[in-house]
Amino acid sequence: MSHEKQKALLRNLQEVDFVLVELTLYLDTHPDDHEAINQYNQCSLEREGILSEYEEKYGPLMHFGHSFNRYPCGWSEGPWPWEI
Repeated sequence: MSHEKQKALLRNLQEVDFVLVELTLYLDTHPDDHEAINQYNQCSLEREGILSEYEEKYGPLMHFGHSFNRYPCGWSEGPWPWEI
């Protein structure tokens, strides 16, 4: 079974996460850069959308209350994100 759409969403999430990490590091030393702050906020919203779409289609990615769950819960359903 092909999981290309699932892989693509995970890849998009990883790309946005990378940008957010880099912007965080940049903003640590340039806290007054309003353009970077706006870009960070835009990427945060984009990440939220990608994460919501992924979890709606394929189940939760995080635990301890960081992701909503559905019934049936999806924890035991596969494949796990690292298996695709």
